[in-house]
Amino acid sequence: MVRVLSFGLALAGVDVAVAAEPGAPPDVSALQEITITATRIPEPVDRVPASVSTVAGAELRARDAWDMASAVSLVSGVEAPAGGDAGPSSSVPAFWGLHEFDAFLLVMDQVPWGGAFNPAITTLNLNDVERVEVLKGAAPVMYGATSFVGVVHVLHYPAGEASDEASVALGSYGSARGAAAFALPQVGDYRQCFAADGENLGFADGREKLADGRLLYRGALDLGTGELRVDANVSIVRDVPPSPVVRQGSALTTLTPLDANFNPADAALDEDKYQLALAYTRPTDWGTWETLASVSRSHVDDVRAFLHPDLSGAADTQNQNRSITDDYLDTHLASELGPVSLLVGADLLYGYGRQVTLNGNSAYTVPLEGSVVPPPTTQLPVNEVGFVADKRVFAGQYAQLDWKPDARWDLLLGIRLNEADENKLASDLTLPPFTPTAQYARQSDSRSITRPTETAGVSYRAWSEGKDELVMYADFRNAFKPSALDFGPDYQPAVLLPETARSYEAGLKGAAADGRLAWQAEVFRLDFTNLVVPTDSGFLTNAAGERLQGFELEAHYAFSRDLAVAANYSYHDAHFTQYQFFDPDSGNYVDVAGNQLPLSPRQLASAGVLYQPAQGVNATLVASYVGRRYLDELNSAPVGGYARLDATLGYRCGHYEVDLEGTNLSNQRPPVSASEFGSESFYLLNARMLWLRLTYHQS
Repeated sequence: MVRVLSFGLALAGVDVAVAAEPGAPPDVSALQEITITATRIPEPVDRVPASVSTVAGAELRARDAWDMASAVSLVSGVEAPAGGDAGPSSSVPAFWGLHEFDAFLLVMDQVPWGGAFNPAITTLNLNDVERVEVLKGAAPVMYGATSFVGVVHVLHYPAGEASDEASVALGSYGSARGAAAFALPQVGDYRQCFAADGENLGFADGREKLADGRLLYRGALDLGTGELRVDANVSIVRDVPPSPVVRQGSALTTLTPLDANFNPADAALDEDKYQLALAYTRPTDWGTWETLASVSRSHVDDVRAFLHPDLSGAADTQNQNRSITDDYLDTHLASELGPVSLLVGADLLYGYGRQVTLNGNSAYTVPLEGSVVPPPTTQLPVNEVGFVADKRVFAGQYAQLDWKPDARWDLLLGIRLNEADENKLASDLTLPPFTPTAQYARQSDSRSITRPTETAGVSYRAWSEGKDELVMYADFRNAFKPSALDFGPDYQPAVLLPETARSYEAGLKGAAADGRLAWQAEVFRLDFTNLVVPTDSGFLTNAAGERLQGFELEAHYAFSRDLAVAANYSYHDAHFTQYQFFDPDSGNYVDVAGNQLPLSPRQLASAGVLYQPAQGVNATLVASYVGRRYLDELNSAPVGGYARLDATLGYRCGHYEVDLEGTNLSNQRPPVSASEFGSESFYLLNARMLWLRLTYHQS
C-alpha cells in the first residue's frame, strides 16, 4: 500500500489555472505562486528558502473541503484529523510527526487566530477562501513566540472579490449545510464582499452533533495615498462532543461500543466569537508602511465527562464557563533598496483568559454498553470548583533582510527580540467526598522572558530555462513558545518554562515539462527541549525532549486546464530524546528516550486526481495513507496503518452544478488523536459520510 500511494496521484495543493487552450502549459507553475506567510512580503514559492505549500481556494471548493482536516489533508507531511478535545468542529493538526494541538500557529487574513492561547480551529472560516498557505517549521521572526512546528495561513478573497457562488447540501445522519459568498456592489471607492455559511451535522454516534454558522464581511476604501481595510467575523458554534475510547492494555477496549457516548445529557461545546480588524497600507518615501489591529472576544461553555481508565463505568464531569480576549497589533515598513528588501516592524499580542469550572469527580457510574444517557450536570453534585485567570502579553521588534544579488541567489536573514510576559492566578476548592474535608488552594505565578529568535536561509537557482528550473535551498530557525494553557479541569497553577526548538532544512524545488510538473523534496531535523509533560501527581512540568527528523517528497502535474494530478510521500522519525515517563500500571518511572512519539506514523502518503472542466462531468478522487504508529509512550500499544478515500462526482450545466460526494468511503475507524483530559483515551476517525450538493455559480 505504501509503495502504491507514495507513487500515486494526489491533490497536494495544485493550482490548475493554465492557459486558455486545454492542452497548454500553465501560465504560472506551482513554484511561482506568490506567498506571504514566510516573509510578509509577496514572494514566489521558488525563492523562499523553506518548505511552503499552497492549496488553491478553487480546489477546496471542488473537493467541498469545509474543515481544516480536509483543507490540509493533502499537504505533504501534514495530518489534521477532525475532532479531538476541542470538539467535532475542531481538528488536531500534526507537522513533521508531532501530534500536539497547540504546537502550530493558525493565521487567518494575517491575524493569529487564537495565537495568544491555542489555535481557534472551531471558529476558522473556510468559506470563500482564495488560498491556504502551509509553512513547515516555525516562523520565529514574523510570528515570534506563537509558531513552533508549522503555520497554516488561510487567506480569503480581498474586499470587492469573491468566489461568487452559493450551495446547499444534504448528507448522512440528517446532515445539512449551506454557504454563499458574493462581491457586493461598490459604493464610490468603497469595495466590499461577504461570505456566510452554516451546517448541522450528525454522526454515527447519535448524540454527537456539529452545528455552527459563520459570517465574514470585508471592506476596503482608497483613503489618501493608501488603502483602509476592515474585516468583521462572527462565529457561532453549538457542538455536542463524542466520548473518546479508553485504551486497555495494548489496544482500545472492546467493552464499550464503537460510538457509545458517556457524556452528560447537557453535554455541549458552545462558543460565540466576534472579531473586528482594521488595516491601513500606504506608500512612503522609505517604503510601504502597513498597520493592522485586530480585537476578538469569545465565550465558551464546555460541558462533558470522561470515563475512568479502569473501565469501572465511573465518570468525571466538568462544567466550564470560559471567556477569552485575543487582541493583535502589527506595524511594519517594507523597503526596496535595489537588490535588498528590508522589513522592520513591531507587534503585540495580548490575551486574557478567565475560566470557572465545576467538576464532579466520580459524578456518576454508567453501564459500559452505552445504553443509558447520564443525567445533566445541573442535577449532579459538584465536589471541586476551579478558577483560572491568565494574562499573556507577547511583544516583539523584528527585522528581516532579503538580499537577491542576482537572478540565482536569495539570502534571507531575520532576527526578532521577544518580550513574553504571563501572569496567572489559579484556585481550587475540593469538597467531600472527593476529599475528607473541604480544602482550598490558591496560587499566583508569573514569568517574564526576553530573548531573541532568529532565522537564516538561502536559495540558489542552479538551472532555469523558460518555465523550467531547479532550485536548492537550506535554512535554520531558532524558536521558543511559552507553555500552552489548555483550559482543562485540573488545577495547574504554575507558569512553566517555554519550550524551545531549533530546526534545520535542506531541499530541492523544480519545475519541468514547460512548467506542467512542479516538485519539491526536503530533509529536516527539529530538536525540542523543555517539553511539557505530566508527573505522577498529575501536575505538569518541563521534563522532556524530542527530535523530529525525516524527508518529504511531492510532485504536481497539470495535464490541462481541466485535469491536475500530484503525489506526495513523507517519512518521519519523531522520537523522545529525553523523558522519564511515569507508568501508572507499574507505578514506576521508565526511561522512554528513543521511543517513537504517540500517534506519530513513520509513513504518510496521498493519491488523487482533480478533473474540473468548465461544463459537463467533473470529479475528484483523493486517497491518503497513514502508517503504523503507537498509542503510548512505552511503544507497547501498536496500531496498524489505514487508508482513507474521499471522492466527488458532479455535473455542471450553465450556472448550476450537482454533485455526489463521499468522505472516508472505506469507513475506517482507527484512533487518530489522543485526549489530554481523558486518561489513556482516544478519538476515532469519523465514519463514512455521503452528500448531495447543489451549487449556483454566478459566472
